[in-house]
This record gives sequence, C-alpha cells and structure tokens, in this order.
Amino acid sequence: MKTIQSTIEKQELEKNDKFPGLLIPQKYKPLLDLPRTELAILKIKDFFQTNLSFELNLTRVSAPLIVKSGTGVNDQLNGIEKPVSFKIKAMDDLKVEIVQSLAKWKRMRLADYQFKEGHGIYTDMNALRPDEELDSIHSLYVDQWDWERVIAVGDRNLKFLKSIVESIYSTIVRTEKYVSFLYSQIKPILPGTIHFIHTEELEELYPKLTPKEREYQITKKYGAVFVIGIGADLKNGSPHDGRSPDYDDWSSINNKKGYKGLNGDILVYYPILDIALELSSMGIRVDPNSLKAQLEIRGCKERKDLLFHKKLLNGKLPLSIGGGIGQSRLCMFFLRKAHIGEIQTSIWPMEMRKQCKKSNIFLL
Repeated sequence: MKTIQSTIEKQELEKNDKFPGLLIPQKYKPLLDLPRTELAILKIKDFFQTNLSFELNLTRVSAPLIVKSGTGVNDQLNGIEKPVSFKIKAMDDLKVEIVQSLAKWKRMRLADYQFKEGHGIYTDMNALRPDEELDSIHSLYVDQWDWERVIAVGDRNLKFLKSIVESIYSTIVRTEKYVSFLYSQIKPILPGTIHFIHTEELEELYPKLTPKEREYQITKKYGAVFVIGIGADLKNGSPHDGRSPDYDDWSSINNKKGYKGLNGDILVYYPILDIALELSSMGIRVDPNSLKAQLEIRGCKERKDLLFHKKLLNGKLPLSIGGGIGQSRLCMFFLRKAHIGEIQTSIWPMEMRKQCKKSNIFLL
C-alpha cells in the first residue's frame, strides 16, 4: 500500500464544480493500455465469478433485462430512483421496466428452482439507472454479479452475515493476488482481513461527520471495512444511507446493544482517488415480520398487495441472503484505473470526456 499511496500523495486530485464527484489524479498514467485492459477485464471476471460460486455454493443462471411493471419485482433501491419503462406493442401495450437490481427477482427464482438451504444462484446483472449522478465511480450503466442463497431460520443473525462477508472478501483478496501475478506492475494493497463496524458505532466515533465522511475515515484506517446496519434511523434521526424496505432486513435488532440491521456494504480504501470505494451491498433479506415492519416505517404498506410481497408474506419464498458486487468497480480497483469509464462503455457528458482526456483518462 505504501508504494501506491506515496505516489498519489505527491499528486493532487483535480476537482470540478460541475461534476463534484469527478476526481482526476494529476500526472495519471494507466498501468495497462486499452487492449491489455480489455483482456485483463475478461480474466478478472472469469476468475472472480468462478471463485465466488465455489465459496458460496452458487449456480449461474440467466437474468432478465426487463420485468413487468406493477409487480414489485423491480427494485426501488433508495426508494427515489425511477426505472426506465416502456410499452410492448406486441403484448397489448404491456408496460415493462428495465431492471435496476435483481434482489427480489433472485429470491423468486430460488423458489421456482426449489433450491435447498446452503445453495443459491448468481447472475450477470445489467441495468440502467438514469437518475445516477455521473462521476468517477458512477455510471448510467450498472453491471454486477447479483447473487442469492437460501438460508435457515437459525442463519438470520450477525455471526452468519459476517461469515458470508468474509467468504466474499477472501475472494476479492485472492483475485487481487491473481491480478498481481498476471501484471507485476500492479501490487496488492488489500489487508488480509476485513474490519466490521456498525453504523451506530460510526456515528459515535465521528458524530460531526457526514455518513460518507465517516466511511472515508474508517476505511482509510483499516483498508477494508464492512459497515453493518444501513437503512434504519440513527440517533440523529436519519439513516446512514437509504435502503428500500422490501429486500434487506435493516430493522431487526442484531446485538445486545440494540444496534439494528442484518445488512451492510463492503468498502475498500482506494488510494488512486483517495476515497472509500463501495464494492458490494448485501444482507440477510426480510422475513414476513421485518417486511411488515419496514413497509410501515417507510409509509408504503400498500406494497403488500404486489406480487412479490404477497408471495413473501404468504410464506411462498425461502429465507435468503444476497447482494450485488460491482463488476466494473471491482475491475477498476484491481487495475488501478481513475474512472469507471475506463472499464465499461457508457454515455458521458462531452465536457467530462474532454477533461479526462487531458489527464490520460480515456473513457470508453
């Protein structure tokens, strides 16, 4: 970590008023050219998904790009993002939506395929999020490994959640070592273990900082962190970050101190941009009781009449744990890129393209 971090410390990050999240390292030079980058992306994705499926006992399945509107299957994420929707002429103008995530769809597939406890699925999820703020790590186009696994009633606890996080993190560390083996100029920087901390503890540690500033401080300190309990209100009356009420369980008490939530985010310190980089959002999913509670907390009890919610409340869906792991972000981290647009092809503002090009950042 010292080698990369010391290099960054000699440079300043250029910021832009129009794109506040666009961070441009001065004197930036990509470690791999475009052809080698494309080949590296392929190798990383193949290696990571093979190891992930082995660690978590997952079977690959095909994923939808569109789902029917009005079924509750598509995800509202923070509850404010609007999905891309259109009507299908050949189906009497049936209204459909491009997926934003597959959290609920995966749980329904677990039931359809009759997976048993300890077994699950993963898929290549491609989505569009038109409300996203475009910057160095956010794009309109989202690509991630979405995974979901059946669990037992006795697995709905913090100990089990941590064990799954550690399995995923070990896969991330192993993949970084593999990348370093392929490309000797890329040195491993991740710590061997991941640090766990509750959002309530973060608030107590850094009461005067914003949630993102807290994440930065704790992630820079430990290198890799899993922040537990995202969605429920903290002492200040606001959640650490928003979460939809109908997939992760963020309201259940998880320890003797009364901390809430059986979900969280995997964050790593990324010295190229001097940020806490979120690689994965995941959690133990709602059961009928926590779904009812969270729908009431969020003031959207009417959702209980939607297809997905009816199935869950009627006991037709298995208990599960699941999440998403960003493919482009993971590749960006492993290859030490300055912008996610160096990994994936998307649409970027022309002014952003020009600024990046001046600094040797070539957006696809």
